[in-house]
Amino acid sequence: MQTTLYFAYAALLSPRRILDVVPEAQFRFIAHLPETRLVFPHLNGRWDGGLPSVKPEPGNTVWGAVFEIPVRALASLDETEKSEGRERSEAFKAVDREGHRHPVVTHIHKGAPNGEYTPCRDYMRLVVDGGRHWKLPTGWVAGLEEYIEEPSL
Repeated sequence: MQTTLYFAYAALLSPRRILDVVPEAQFRFIAHLPETRLVFPHLNGRWDGGLPSVKPEPGNTVWGAVFEIPVRALASLDETEKSEGRERSEAFKAVDREGHRHPVVTHIHKGAPNGEYTPCRDYMRLVVDGGRHWKLPTGWVAGLEEYIEEPSL
C-alpha cells in the first residue's frame, strides 16, 4: 500500500476526527512548519467564526501532528478540508523534533481571504484537544487555548 505523510494542524489534529476521515491514519511524530503563521481567513457558514489556515511568514511557526496515510485516502481528506475552505498543498516540509525535514501533504486556504476573522471557539477546542493529546509544545497549546477563552468585557 502506497502511503504519504499528512500534516494536521486544524480540527483533524483531533484523534477522533482524523480517524473518522481516515481510519487507517497512523500517528508518526509531531513537527512544525517553519516560517508559517496560523491565520483565520475563511468563514464557511457551518462554524461560528473563522477557520484556520497557514500562510508563509518569516519568524513564525505552526505546530501539528504528522500521520502516515494511504495515498488512496487523500480524496477523503481533500473533501473534508475543502468543506472548511482549504485545498491540498504539497509545498511544505515539516520539521520534526530532531530537525529532520519531511515532505508532507497539508491543506491551506489558497484563495483570497474573505477577511481575517475571530476564530471559532468550538472549532478551536478540537484543535486544542488534539494538541494536548499529541503533546505538542506547551507554549503552542497555550497559545491555541487563548482562542477558546471567553472574551473579557
